[in-house]
This record gives sequence, C-alpha cells and structure tokens, in this order.
Amino acid sequence: MRIPDYPDDYSEIASWGDRGKWNLANVHDPSVAYYDGYYYMYCTDASYGNEHLKATSGVHFQGRRSKDLVNWTYVPGPMNDAPEWVSDKLDEIRSGMGLDPIPEESLNYGYWAPVVRTVTVEGRTVLRMYYCIVINNSIKTGASGGFDGSWTERAFIGMCESTDPADGVWEDKGYVVCSSSDKGPDGWARRSESYWEDAYFYYNAIEPSYYVDENSGRHYLVYGSWHSGFALLELDPVSGKPLVEPGDPWADSPGELSQRFGKRIATRNAASRWQGSEAPELIYKDGYYYLFMAYDALEVPYNTRVVRSENIEGPYYDITGRDCSAGQGDWFYASQARLPAGVNGNQHSNALMMGHVRRLVWCPSSPSELDDLWPVALPERYAGLPGTKVTRDELVGVWEHIDLGYDYGVQRSSEELSLKEDGTMAGALEGSWSYDEQSGYLTLGDSIVCVEREADWEASPRRKTIVYAGIGSDPRVTPSGARR
Repeated sequence: MRIPDYPDDYSEIASWGDRGKWNLANVHDPSVAYYDGYYYMYCTDASYGNEHLKATSGVHFQGRRSKDLVNWTYVPGPMNDAPEWVSDKLDEIRSGMGLDPIPEESLNYGYWAPVVRTVTVEGRTVLRMYYCIVINNSIKTGASGGFDGSWTERAFIGMCESTDPADGVWEDKGYVVCSSSDKGPDGWARRSESYWEDAYFYYNAIEPSYYVDENSGRHYLVYGSWHSGFALLELDPVSGKPLVEPGDPWADSPGELSQRFGKRIATRNAASRWQGSEAPELIYKDGYYYLFMAYDALEVPYNTRVVRSENIEGPYYDITGRDCSAGQGDWFYASQARLPAGVNGNQHSNALMMGHVRRLVWCPSSPSELDDLWPVALPERYAGLPGTKVTRDELVGVWEHIDLGYDYGVQRSSEELSLKEDGTMAGALEGSWSYDEQSGYLTLGDSIVCVEREADWEASPRRKTIVYAGIGSDPRVTPSGARR
C-alpha cells in the first residue's frame, strides 16, 4: 500500500472547497465503525476556520469513510440543526426546576464527540450513533454569555440510526440521557467563574461511548467528563434508550443519582467535582474489560490512560494495581493528535486537528510476565503495511527513542539509541538487548516492547520503517522508538 502524502499542516487546504483533499484533516474526537463495506468515522463539530459550517447538508458531526483505514473521503453528518427535542426537553427540565424556558432562538449549541457502532436490531443492521449537544446558556437567567451567578446549562445525549450513511440519511431517535446533579433541582449557584469545585452537575453528559458486551449481549453507554467521573448506564438493545427510565436529572445524593443515571466506574479524584478527564472507551480481551480515558488540557498536556477489570462494573485497576474506581490510577501510554502552537510560523497551529488511526499492540507487563498483556499504542500512525515479521538483523542500528511518562505540559523529544550487533545498547539506554523473532518482543534492559512495521510519517518523503512500543521497568512509562 502507498503511504499517503497529505500534509499534517493542512492550513493551505483547510477551505470547504478543498474538502476532497482533507483525508483525516479537520477530524477531532473521532469514532469509527465498519458498515456495509466501509469504515465510517464521525467527529466533533470542529474544523480549522469552522469551514465545515459551509456545508449545505449534514453540517453537524461531519464524517469520513474508508476502505482501508488509511485513505478517507468526506461524508455528511446526520443533521443540519439541533433536533427539536433538545429545546423541548430543556424547557421540560427547567420547568421542573422552577425556571423559565429559554427561547429556542437564544440557545447556544455545541455539537460534541459522537460514537458510532454497527448493531443488528430485530434483524435489521444499522449504523447507530450517540451524539452530544451542549447548551452553553446560563441556568439562572438563560443568558448566552456573561456570568449571572450560576453554572451553564446541561448537555444532552441523543441517538440516531442510518442504513445510508454515505448520503447522510439518518433517522433521529431522540433523547437518551442528560447531565445530572446530586444537588437537587436548585443547587446550581456558582461562586465565581474562576471557582470549579462547586460544580452543579455530578455527571456531565458528553463523550458517550457505546459498548455491546460480547459475554452477556447487554448494551451499555459509558459517559461523563470534567466533573465527578464516568457513568456506566445499561441500555435496551432494541430501542437504544436506557433500560430503566432515569427520570428527573437531579437527586439529593450521589448514591440516589447513580441508581438512575449510571454507576460511577472511574474517577480521577473521588473528592473532586471538576477534574481533567474525558473520553471513556471500553474494549474486552481475554477475560478483562479495558477502560481507556483521556486526562488534562487539550494541547500538549493531553494524554490517554488505560485501566482494566474482570467485571464491567469494576473495580478497574491500573498496571500498578491502583483502583481507578477510587481515583488512584495514572498509567500514561499515548499522546494527542494535534500540532503544538507555532508550527511553520502559524500561531494557531494547535487548532490543526489530524485524525490518527494508531494500532494497539498487546505487550507483556514485564520480561518475566509474558502472559500479562496490556494495550500500548504504536508511535506512528497506521499505514496498512504488510505485517511481515521483523528479523533481529533489521533491529541493529540507530533508533529514535522516547520514554513517555507523565510530566504535565512537557512535550518530550527523542534521544538517539544504538542497538549493537553484540547485543549491547548505547545512548538513551545502556546495558543489553535481546529479541524473540517469533513473538516480536524486544527486551531493552528491564523493559519489554513490541516490534512492528509502520510508516515514518515525519520523513520526507514518507517511508517504511520499524517501530516499537511497550512497558518500561517503571510500568507507568511507555518506551517508544522508530528506526532511523
């Protein structure tokens, strides 16, 4: 397969008229599902210069599709405007809180982070999407902009389905769940715009992930960010709505709220109502449920973590055995997919969002525990290269090596590492190395990494190379490397 040559700095082709050249440019918070011979990807409403808003149909939650996960073409999203049910449901909730309705024309909408999955419903296979629409008006007065002594309004998660996503034909199915509070209907006062720990909402209804349990056949929504943690809510497989109607989005305690709006399965800080965590995602492998999540600010600090559990409801533990359900886990394994500020003299280059498809490999937790596998992301993007085995002779030479560990806001640079023919190392690491060609496991001193073929996307022109990623002697650190 030919390695794509589209630029990562796509500011020159960011216009709506150039969308045929975008490929994975202007993609943020992507979710992918395979349907009817294509991989379909949908994302948050965001593009450089907001060029996607020039679309005449399928404006929101723009999409892409691909045959190979490498070359992508634009497809429309599921809607041009917010569905009517959003403002209707908001007014219903505000009425229950003793508040005036907000005129629909005054609502300030945000369209965030959809998730798509292929499901078979009563013999019919559809592409099902859960999407998030945020209301950015204040709770107290309904004003859009300015501080009125209250928190901003809630987020809603809705659902739609399609059998013709290529043409942007979707049927909206309406309300699923919304942001919910353990402070009752009237605990929305806020001390100041700079104070976060009195947050009204316990669960924030954004960043939904949809998981179908291959063991039980049960369907779940995992959602929540930047508040008290992630909720696991069971769904009816046919309707796609909550198995039990959650009712009013408020309660007098976290326990009462969790009975209706989902069990909290992870939190960064059990005592905090405002914490930098978002984007939960679940997968299952070999007896464990793996929960991925993102932490910190959306620029250089952004990082992705993973914990696991033998039970979908938890508790979830990190690689060192800390309980994420109690706010203790912090294993960092991968980084963000956007450019830093100041690239090529562009002061807004950190607004350039390039969708990345990176392959996960399953790496032993240490050289002595080869059966204890954890997921690690390769350092280069997926390019669909043939997966032929890498030989020991190919590893001898000079590498770019980075130890990815948590250091807030620090963008790490690679160091030179030499793997010598005699099995010794020099440069970034010292000591000995060994390689098992059958498994593809490379041991670097006390660390173990998985070796794979990928593309060097930073080379000009781009070329084939060999990469590795794995688990360090400190298991919270991911050693990553690329062959020069």
